Amino acid sequence: MANAQWRVSGEYFEACSCDFVCPCPTSGLAAPPTKGHCDAGLVFHVDRGEHGSTRLDGLNFAILLRTPGPMIAGNWTVGVILDERASPAQREALTAIASGQGGGPIGALGPLVGRFGGSEARPIRIETSGMRRSVSIPGVLDIAIEGVAGANQGEPIYFDNVGHPAATRLALAKASRSHMHAFGIDWDDTSGRNNGHFAPFTWSSS
Repeated sequence: MANAQWRVSGEYFEACSCDFVCPCPTSGLAAPPTKGHCDAGLVFHVDRGEHGSTRLDGLNFAILLRTPGPMIAGNWTVGVILDERASPAQREALTAIASGQGGGPIGALGPLVGRFGGSEARPIRIETSGMRRSVSIPGVLDIAIEGVAGANQGEPIYFDNVGHPAATRLALAKASRSHMHAFGIDWDDTSGRNNGHFAPFTWSSS
């Protein structure tokens, strides 16, 4: 399964523990996180996808991570939450994609991961309205973000041409709430100052 050809596309969003605006995308991951460490939850909805002969349309997954210092310094803790609706074959495929074991954008980050906490299947509820995004994974992840409006009040400000595993063009957002408790990571923040992003994503094994 890990060596299968695959391609997935859909929508992604995230929140991290850095204050808005996160310094990582503009520093090649070398800047110290604003709180010294980084906790982040990245959430993905697959509109269309296949891993070998296994279809992945309509499924969700989340990548949870913690870095003890600048991201480029490594020693990340990473874990994956899989859509409980997925079949055993789909769960295996999503784990390969989201963990980087199957290559692709997350695979390129493999040398930075110090501990992979594994994968768990849970109900994942994603809600989208305009520039707002939220996810609820009971007992694990509860994040809500809203895009920061630009000159056109109906559209967010964007980072463009950035080095980020999800996409090279990211909408800027702020998180109104961030709760993550899994894989030894505990993060709670409702200050409204945390950084967020959202974007379409397209990943493939090659």
